Amino acid sequence: MKPSNLRRGLARAARWTGALVALVLLGTLASAWTAFGGRAEGARRERMEHSPQWQDGHFENPQPLFNDFGRSISAMFNASPVASPTQLPLATAPVDPRLWETPPATGLRVTWFGHSSALIEVDGARVLTDPIWSDRASPLTWVGPSRWYAPPVALEALPKIDAVVISHDHYDHLDHRTVVAMKDWDTTFIVPLGVGAHLESWGVPVARIVELDWWERTQVAGLDIVCTPSRHASGRTGIDKDATLWSGFALLGPKHRAYYSGDTGLFPAMKDIGARLGPFDVTLIEVGQYHSAWPDWHIGPEQAVLAHQQLRGRVLLPVHWGLFSLAPHGWTEPMERVLAAAGKSGQRVLVPKPGESVEPEASPALAPWWPALPWHTADQDPIVSTKLD
Repeated sequence: MKPSNLRRGLARAARWTGALVALVLLGTLASAWTAFGGRAEGARRERMEHSPQWQDGHFENPQPLFNDFGRSISAMFNASPVASPTQLPLATAPVDPRLWETPPATGLRVTWFGHSSALIEVDGARVLTDPIWSDRASPLTWVGPSRWYAPPVALEALPKIDAVVISHDHYDHLDHRTVVAMKDWDTTFIVPLGVGAHLESWGVPVARIVELDWWERTQVAGLDIVCTPSRHASGRTGIDKDATLWSGFALLGPKHRAYYSGDTGLFPAMKDIGARLGPFDVTLIEVGQYHSAWPDWHIGPEQAVLAHQQLRGRVLLPVHWGLFSLAPHGWTEPMERVLAAAGKSGQRVLVPKPGESVEPEASPALAPWWPALPWHTADQDPIVSTKLD
């Protein structure tokens, strides 16, 4: 073949390859576009801009987040060999939906579905936290972190839900496909500022969306629900970083109080939440998906126990673990470290199996249900948030 013909052939192949890559990228973007959500505009945007947390076109934490990007990348290439279970699916507890036909004897019951999804029953009200029923924590159905077991119960088998609280818009907490499946439910969606734009774009009626800033509250089914500060971030597209707010929630009933942390690092105002809204009969605090390279993004096991004490919590129920691999630590490590830290400080911890219901005031101590695997101790890999003074 003449050199000129070879050059033309290579150029033609390059053009076809470029066109094919472009088509794949466009197809991927199109399939994910709806899941990206909506953009806050008009009155919603104006309200966001009046928030004390809004600075220079986005939301900010009072204490900035530290992230060692070099070590973060290195950590992902040096993950624990047991970062995910070797045998899937994991076994879950059998769920009998008839359980919810009878109110909890103590007035307070929690059913954990894995990661940060839980049904909290407080003094007759039912609140669902960060529901994710999809196969992946991703805008796409074919790529992204995949769950280790099917949802322990079908969405349609859940009882009447009074409120759905969503802590922030990351994919493992705000799941497009789950929200679409719930959009016609007779329930109230309670979210931090700006997140309502996503829900509205997916068909949730505006009348059933309540957006709150930190320390604001609303009432549902006799329950006061308070949007509490947290230390984290938001974003779904890579170009919308911190365009919506992140939070935790306090659920205040006539007789019981529960707290859900959402995603958070440790921060000074954790003590304020405990002083203003506690004590809490149960705290659901994230314990997994941490690394010392990003100590402010996720609180880690030992600081979760410390936060539980600062919140004046009575029983700790760890969440944000046991469903996805989103960090390089061993999948059982968060619980081993939580139990070690709680044992040293005398704190009571409940460790339900996914799908299991517990009453914090009555449930006996639960034995670990996960296998004994290698894990790093707090001394080997301490997670210590910055700027706590």
